[in-house]
Amino acid sequence: MTDSTPLSDFRPVRSALMTGALDDLASVGLAGSRCRACGETTLGANTLCPNCGSDDVFPIALSGEGKVWTYTVVRYRPPGDYKGAEPFQPFAIGLVELPEGLRVVAPVGGDPDAVRIGMTVRFTARARADGVVDFVYNPAA
Repeated sequence: MTDSTPLSDFRPVRSALMTGALDDLASVGLAGSRCRACGETTLGANTLCPNCGSDDVFPIALSGEGKVWTYTVVRYRPPGDYKGAEPFQPFAIGLVELPEGLRVVAPVGGDPDAVRIGMTVRFTARARADGVVDFVYNPAA
């Protein structure tokens, strides 16, 4: 985050993905939807169920804690329009399983070599220098 950009001017990495106020990062969480017809839980605020097509869905807040289901460590600078840390630092990308049954692809913070399958992680919203609020799952203390 830059000192010159107030948090009130930030935007989410994807619309309808997060709950809470972006100017209070501690209040931000992942949005979800649940279908009354089939019980499917999906990521983001949706108006239709992708499983059964029903429009009888309602918003839910997803859990802030999950477990690493699988992961990979990116050790080489990705080609193209890479927007990560400079100089490049290896980082982990995980598939985090939430208690609601969803699996979310997201960066896993901390030492990438310390990430393990089954490790408990917590959702953390973060403000980037380009004015976007995204998220990372950090190891639980």
